[in-house]
Amino acid sequence: MPQPVLELNQLRLQYPGSEHWTLDGLDLELHAGESLALVGSSGCGKSTVARAVLQLLPPGSRCDGGLQLTGQDPRQLKRSELRQLRGHATGLVFQDPMTRLNPLLSAGGHLLDTLRAHRPDSSATWRLSRANDLLKRVGIGTQRFQAYPHELSGGMRQRLAIALAIALEPPLVIADEPTTSLDVAVAGQVMAELSQLCKELGSALLLISHDLAMAARWCDRMVMLDGGRKVEEGAATAVLTKPRSEMGQRLVASARAREGGRSPERPDHATVLTVDAMRCWHAIGGPPWKPTWLKAVNDISFDLRAGESLGVVGASGCGKSTLCRALMGLTGIRGGRVELQGQDLLNLRGEALRVARRAVQMVFQDPLACLNPALPVVDAIADPLLIHGICSKAEARERARALLHRVGLRPAEQFQQRRPRQLSGGQQQRVAIARALALEPSVLICDESVSMLDAEVQAEVLGLLRELQNELGLAMIFVTHDLSVASGFCHRVIVLDQGKIVEEGPGDRIFHAPQAAISRLLVEASPRLPR
Repeated sequence: MPQPVLELNQLRLQYPGSEHWTLDGLDLELHAGESLALVGSSGCGKSTVARAVLQLLPPGSRCDGGLQLTGQDPRQLKRSELRQLRGHATGLVFQDPMTRLNPLLSAGGHLLDTLRAHRPDSSATWRLSRANDLLKRVGIGTQRFQAYPHELSGGMRQRLAIALAIALEPPLVIADEPTTSLDVAVAGQVMAELSQLCKELGSALLLISHDLAMAARWCDRMVMLDGGRKVEEGAATAVLTKPRSEMGQRLVASARAREGGRSPERPDHATVLTVDAMRCWHAIGGPPWKPTWLKAVNDISFDLRAGESLGVVGASGCGKSTLCRALMGLTGIRGGRVELQGQDLLNLRGEALRVARRAVQMVFQDPLACLNPALPVVDAIADPLLIHGICSKAEARERARALLHRVGLRPAEQFQQRRPRQLSGGQQQRVAIARALALEPSVLICDESVSMLDAEVQAEVLGLLRELQNELGLAMIFVTHDLSVASGFCHRVIVLDQGKIVEEGPGDRIFHAPQAAISRLLVEASPRLPR
């Protein structure tokens, strides 16, 4: 039998300062052409496997047991040899390409840089031809050769990351949560391209994901981790239809519970937010007397009651993020009316506007990216109170401890001095929610706030949001690319396409009987667990 591309034998890994093994006796084999999904709850060790294989570990880490990558142990190599092995033996596709791409390099420049570093003897003509071919193969096209990362959509940035991963035709491609930040339609396109390219190259694919349905759709085999140990292994369909372990049964049950849930009844409370014919247009070219407009949000109207959750769903580029930024005052509004608690925000100025905007706060997709890594979480939560001069530092810290308790991080004294990186993904999101609640808002905007979490933690955070909503009477705008999550959590859902509302109603009705073309596309693209 041919030698495995990747072989782990009783691999154990311990991070510096930790008293437990993040990986504890892991066995794994992956052969050329195979596709394997590595799944599990947050903190189970999925991403640590990728770091161990590539030896991207902090100094002082302990890594014992067998580790072979294309017949070599990366732990035994010199730094220059390890650098070559990383480039030639494996390609890595990260979760968020925007944080991994150089903002000063164009799309083509990234590829030329990689080819120059690993194929120094190649000619400039060959490198240019290879870079153009890679851009075409991943669906970006040569016309975007000179485009910089910020000029590309999320899907295009991820396609560029795939082009970089396959540039040297490695025998192993590791994709670590490659579709988390993408809507289901674009995610499907990206995974289809990645899978097809791996098949063409004969490369093995190791897909690390918290999305069980997506993993089963694109991988033949599945391994489930819990506490750094393998608890399930087999054909992906078999693992998800007949899980044997307690962890497997819990994760599958959580994932099934969110597939097309029933929408709750809309509360009969006072209206806190009215948006009427709102327009957010951006000039993207043309002469000053006749500019070309990008109509990111175009004539959108809706109202939101206290205690109500409004889901905002749509494909990438439909206007979801622009709508959020406009309501937060982070992007200009060219027309329409936005009335918050009886005040028209577009007519307010100065201190009056600043005070009014306290009532609208936001929970972002990636809590680690929006929390100061140097601040203890108690200070991160207290910060908005100090910025607005609401209370003293001592009072702000006391309120922050109370908020930690309210969002389920108890006892607060155990968490208050931790930095964000010392918390799990679910705990980080709870801190972000606590920070958003510090100013006692009446409207909470959740922008893809659970998309980066596994099914079990996602259910916990959604439960926390519902509990806080009932307790505080919060009105919520819940932005998501996952219609199945919106249908079970939100009272109503609006579907956006090209800056306009194309469908509106209870989420479960839209999920099971979509009317608009984009709604049907989103439903069809949503991966389902095998039955």
